[in-house]
Formats: sequence, C-alpha cells, structure tokens
Amino acid sequence: MPTDAVGRFLAALAPEKQEVVGARPREEQERLAAAWERELEADDELDTLDELSPPAAEAEAARRVLDRGID
Repeated sequence: MPTDAVGRFLAALAPEKQEVVGARPREEQERLAAAWERELEADDELDTLDELSPPAAEAEAARRVLDRGID
C-alpha cells in the first residue's frame, strides 16, 4: 500500500482515472493529492463514510476532486 499522498490518491482513483492522472507531471499529481487530502479533512460526510469504509471515503473524495475540474 502506498504511503505518500500521491500514491494514496492514485490508489483511491478508479483504474481508468489512475492511468490518466498517473501520466500527468508529478507537480500536478501532487497538487491533486493535496486537494484530495483537503477534501478528506474538510467534509463531515466523508468522516462518517470513513468510519464505515475508509477506502470508500477516499474514493469518493478523489471522485469529487476530479469532478470539480481540478484535474
């Protein structure tokens, strides 16, 4: 299991998104991973989901980051 923010972010993405984001420059991957971490920290709904299923919360936060057009 990845331990750095980018690796964890990429692991939380759907497989087809992993390839797209993984092909981008490292700086952009780091920016997206930072946005993902902020999403996980800031959203109370994700806290509840995280208690039930941490991987589901991480995947939902990753989806939100990409859906907002941050990608």
